[in-house]
Amino acid sequence: MAKGDPKKPKGKMSAYSFFVQTCREEHKKKNPEVPVNFAEFSKKCSERWKTMSGKEKSKFDEMAKADKVRYDREMKDYGPAKGGKKKDPNAPKRPPSGFFLFCSEFRPKIKSANPGISIGDVAKKLGEMWNN
Repeated sequence: MAKGDPKKPKGKMSAYSFFVQTCREEHKKKNPEVPVNFAEFSKKCSERWKTMSGKEKSKFDEMAKADKVRYDREMKDYGPAKGGKKKDPNAPKRPPSGFFLFCSEFRPKIKSANPGISIGDVAKKLGEMWNN
């Protein structure tokens, strides 16, 4: 029940994601048997991230830039373009429904009987006529 294409490249990670990943690895090394409480862990990581200097964050920014280059390269090699399969411009059109044939016949009559009527009002009148 996976969603999407399994061959699609893994998404790019932000500098903060790399930081959290590093924090998690440090936590596992210090406390291998203690499970991570996600809510508390996330709060501690975000507080630590906010207090870090730009110099300390630059290491994670570089990791993010390298990952973006990897992601862009893999997406360029990845085949399917957005939009799925293309429609054949020469394919025949489906025939119009009975209602559309009815509308194309009676629309000019309604417009000539009521000059200046809005498109929406013409559609309402056509709908009423079709139902009757």
